[in-house]
Amino acid sequence: MPLVRILVDGYSLLHSWPDLAPGSPRYSEAARDELVHRLRQYRDAIGTPITIFFDGAGPKRGNLHFESTPELEILFSSSRQSADDMIERAAVRLRAFGEVLVVTNDFAERDTVFYNGGLSSSCENFIDDVEKALTMQQHDLAHHNRRERAGFKTPR
Repeated sequence: MPLVRILVDGYSLLHSWPDLAPGSPRYSEAARDELVHRLRQYRDAIGTPITIFFDGAGPKRGNLHFESTPELEILFSSSRQSADDMIERAAVRLRAFGEVLVVTNDFAERDTVFYNGGLSSSCENFIDDVEKALTMQQHDLAHHNRRERAGFKTPR
């Protein structure tokens, strides 16, 4: 079955990715924005939709630097539920459409997802996958640009 969506525990991933927004607190707007930016690039590289879940009500209206789209959703939990609850519910509901990958370092959440038929990944493994995919994308883009430039050179 194909992978239909990647569900990311945003703050779990931020805490596991110290190279992302160095010097910024893990719960800061700058760190969240950098995570969203990096996952948007990753989504573009692999083509699989991603949903990022954050605990809390989120930034004030208009302060989020990235708009949520069907390809990269950004969701904040309310005070009555946690991001973990939202991720588990989404994983179960999306399971009917194909494989769902949940990214978190919360072992209980990963066990719950696995028990309900989903896939899970540690944040560290996912970070490795993201960095490899983005490196490959940069390599492919550089190769494509060299090939395109060569086609426009005029013969002497």
